[in-house]
Amino acid sequence: MLHVRMKHVCIGVSVVCLSVLSWSEAGAAAMSSYSPVVIKEDFAATMARMKAAKAEIMQRQMDLLNERYDLSDRPSDVMMSAGRRAVQEGVRVKLPQGVTWKQLGNMTPDEIRDKNLWPKGFLPLPHPNHAEGGMVFPKFHIDEIKKQEGRDLTRFDLDFDLPDHFLPEYPPAIYLTTRPDLGDVSQGKVVTIMNYYELFNGILNPKQIEGLRLLVTPFPQQQFNMTEDRRSELPHRGVTCFDCHVNGHSNGATHLVGDIRPQEFRHRLDIPPLRGVNIQRLFGSQRALKSIEDFTEFEQRAAYFDGDPVIATKKGVNVLERGSQVHFMAEFQALLDFPPAPKLNLYGRLDPEKADKSELRGEELFFGKAQCSVCHPAPYYTDNLMHNLKAERFFKPQDVNGRWASADGPIKTFPLRGIKDSPPYLHDGRLLTLEDTVEFFNLIQGLKLSEQEKKDLVNFMRAL
Repeated sequence: MLHVRMKHVCIGVSVVCLSVLSWSEAGAAAMSSYSPVVIKEDFAATMARMKAAKAEIMQRQMDLLNERYDLSDRPSDVMMSAGRRAVQEGVRVKLPQGVTWKQLGNMTPDEIRDKNLWPKGFLPLPHPNHAEGGMVFPKFHIDEIKKQEGRDLTRFDLDFDLPDHFLPEYPPAIYLTTRPDLGDVSQGKVVTIMNYYELFNGILNPKQIEGLRLLVTPFPQQQFNMTEDRRSELPHRGVTCFDCHVNGHSNGATHLVGDIRPQEFRHRLDIPPLRGVNIQRLFGSQRALKSIEDFTEFEQRAAYFDGDPVIATKKGVNVLERGSQVHFMAEFQALLDFPPAPKLNLYGRLDPEKADKSELRGEELFFGKAQCSVCHPAPYYTDNLMHNLKAERFFKPQDVNGRWASADGPIKTFPLRGIKDSPPYLHDGRLLTLEDTVEFFNLIQGLKLSEQEKKDLVNFMRAL
């Protein structure tokens, strides 16, 4: 207990102190970069213990979400690309009592921090059980995969936390760079090992079909495997790339990044779309991967197993062959296009003949006063770089359900093309709507936008 108390004293003072403790010889309670390989508790006891704790864990997370956000279902009249889900509207982050957005916008970061006025919904969002982590899937995806394949992605220890209406439409459309004439080639189906061939034979070449087969083939993963430290009730074949990146897009599933230690510093991961990866040049949560081939190979070697190659070996890592399998998978992913944006011209800018006045005002703000285009230039609205927002200027370091909220460091600039299809927002999904996102950056950048300017920016981004 002495060591645990020391850790919490040090954590608010110095990351260096944490690093020292990580390598200390303080006994069984000492932190380690490695997960235990030899499990001392039998599987039945582990499952019973974790099932018993599940209700309390999920209630704690839902209490946090309700404290932070307005979680009501308030759809706008704007639909996502496939027309299966409406875009949610309105600011959902709750303000501290007695303060308005305008008042916050007129304060300095120091004032907001010292008065403890940073909205809790702008703090890092923890995993449903941050101390445990791992892949967690929305129930609608669990149900569909169980129906198609008989493979059950249910975890016995926890459930997904965000309401369905804040997630991408399901199933998402699939657009191909090679066949734009076909529109959505998904035929309204979730692509799996059961139907990929009938859907894509005659559209893809043999290499691409084989790449797609591998993307929908289950392989062992940290929580879904055959070992006694899995989090599925029965021994499991594993997960597929498309269990998170469903139809080459996203279903809102979450995880923790594999490349940060200790556990409380690991970021919750909001699964990004694979649409438009052909124009992206940085991959992985720390952007150490420079091609989609690197990312594809890394995912199954390391990211599937929390970045722990020791555990990967135990659980059955699938080592892909770079010259063919990785290449085939990457070639298919590079075909995944952004959704159509009929109001944009060849240069990714609004066509004045098609856009309305609010959208045009929003575009002017985006490329002017709001400074959005510094990181998100047309035509794809990304600069393929990383930027440090330094959000920690606005709040004091604190524990949030096991996630230590402090400096996030540099974050990748994600493309904004098709952004209305990809809620929630920011790298960890802490921003539920585009309105939340505008409020966040209005404070981060000190923009002092008016209410009308904020609305115009949202309308412009919905047109991208």
